[in-house]
Amino acid sequence: MIQDKTWSNRLFDTVNYALLILIALVCILPFIYVLAVSFTAPHIVAEGGFILFPKQFSLAAYEYIFSTSTLVRSLGVSIYVTVLGTLINLVLTSLLAYPLSRRNLRGRKWMMLGVLFTMLFSGGLIPTYYVVKSLHMIDTLWSLMIPTAISAFNLIVLKNFFQQIPDGLEDSAKIDGCNDIGIWFRIVLPLSLPAMATFALFYAVDHWNRYFQAIMYINDNTKWPVQVLLREIVINANSRIGDTGIEEMLIQPLTIKMAVIVFATLPIIAIYPFLQKHFAKGVMLGSVKG
Repeated sequence: MIQDKTWSNRLFDTVNYALLILIALVCILPFIYVLAVSFTAPHIVAEGGFILFPKQFSLAAYEYIFSTSTLVRSLGVSIYVTVLGTLINLVLTSLLAYPLSRRNLRGRKWMMLGVLFTMLFSGGLIPTYYVVKSLHMIDTLWSLMIPTAISAFNLIVLKNFFQQIPDGLEDSAKIDGCNDIGIWFRIVLPLSLPAMATFALFYAVDHWNRYFQAIMYINDNTKWPVQVLLREIVINANSRIGDTGIEEMLIQPLTIKMAVIVFATLPIIAIYPFLQKHFAKGVMLGSVKG
């Protein structure tokens, strides 16, 4: 029989819930503020004050940023880099993680030491730039995908996940005449969908939020991803990116900032609900066994 909670337990639960609610509010209020300001009339924002609900609804900021193809083009670049880059990440990471998960692979320990070495030491910014330049990837979108094609941490977790797949499945496939690539494609990947979905989310968020590499490697502003454009607008909010006849002073720079932040954040947030059910399961399955 379950005993009733004592007053000390009830007090602990009350304080715990209150702290969690407070932390949740602290985390969510900035998002509400950004969304509210982006839909508030510019002259209301110019008056100042903290806004949680649009006092006067307006789409002026969104009309302004959509009056040019700049933002839409940057969004297209970000989507292209995110989708193709994530696909490259998943293919290369799983192709390396699978053989490293097989204990009969010769030189497996030395390969793992090489992977661990990259987690602890890096060549630095200048050598990395020269490598990208020597491969003729400067001012190309490949520079945003190839240099970070494999994450050592994700590789190790995915390797641990592959080690949990029974060896009997691999042996049965070999008896049926399946080679290593066939085993990886037909058996390992279908059984690894939760883990692959988890790492797809990790890689996609990383690609979507990436701007420093674009600043270093991309000189053509027509190839800027949306985060770089967002950075330029936040740094210099008075820069005119619209092609309409709206006077600059009629649009409050803060509303432009918030509208671009909402526009740049919503796509990646919209993807998360489709992968969320695999998220916890995929991470736990790959992190239990060493």
